Amino acid sequence: MPADPARVLVTGAGGPAAVTLVRSYRDRRDVTLLAGDIDPMAVGLYLVPGGQRHLLRRGDDPRFVDHLLELCVHEDVDVLIPTVDSELLPLARRRADIEAAGINLVCPSEHTLELCLDKVALAAACRGHVPVPRTVVLDAGFDPADWALPVICKPRAGSGSRDITLVRWPEQWAGLSRAGDLLVQEFLPGEEYSIDVLADPDGVVLAAVPRSRLKVDSGISVAGRTHHDAELEALARAVCTAIGLAGVANVQARRDAAGRAALLEVNPRFPGAMVLTVAAGIDMPNLVLDAALGRPLPSGPLPFAEVAVVRYWEECFMPVDELGALRSPTDEAVARS
Repeated sequence: MPADPARVLVTGAGGPAAVTLVRSYRDRRDVTLLAGDIDPMAVGLYLVPGGQRHLLRRGDDPRFVDHLLELCVHEDVDVLIPTVDSELLPLARRRADIEAAGINLVCPSEHTLELCLDKVALAAACRGHVPVPRTVVLDAGFDPADWALPVICKPRAGSGSRDITLVRWPEQWAGLSRAGDLLVQEFLPGEEYSIDVLADPDGVVLAAVPRSRLKVDSGISVAGRTHHDAELEALARAVCTAIGLAGVANVQARRDAAGRAALLEVNPRFPGAMVLTVAAGIDMPNLVLDAALGRPLPSGPLPFAEVAVVRYWEECFMPVDELGALRSPTDEAVARS
């Protein structure tokens, strides 16, 4: 008799990365797909049947992991795939508890996450392996006289383009915190790229797919293209080897004044524009799930095509009584049916 379908829970269902995963998995006959989010109107919740939608706690809630673990046990989840930055470290730190419950956590190691989520630590780990722009902490000992402007000032932790300042004039230093939560980085004037990387469970990099963002709307890439670029692919492979990646990550790189690609940061999760990499021929969502289910992966390097995309909104219609009709999590145990 065929095995029962694997029960797979994807979190962050309101984000573009989770929507890509849901669309990749929902037609697999060997998968029963569940979706979770903190927002009862997250679109990805409504891409799965009603009984497979779940409200979660925020990743920074101290009860987040316990609530999610109890939910996974109650729902007989086999594979848990988080897609939200704030969820990653709390889950990785409880990996032993999660795996003891028979759940495969698709998430980089705690060590890898700690490197990626602290941009200063990442720069130190990768320097000597790939070009890295000069990067220091903005604290009480920082001396602006040591830097030629312009420079980039951004949060030491976090992802995306939030709270990034291009410091062009000395007067701007006065308005920036010296508490150590910001970093100063050499400004690279060239084109920026995202490189989606897939490494097998042993850390062997199977694919590195560079892409450029041709148009961004509200922080989301809505037009882009993939590139065959040996320099960018080699940089991403070296970075992911240096940080011990297993799974999927997104490497951000930019060219310096001489046209050389250098590392900016690493997002250790499925990126929002993963759909373009899938269209280019590297189905990272399904390859990662196959690995989580113990199935063999193809040998790398995997080939991909140069392809472009323009994205658009797509409506998800439902009966009125379904919209937002999910129970919020409480301190009580997950309700037993």
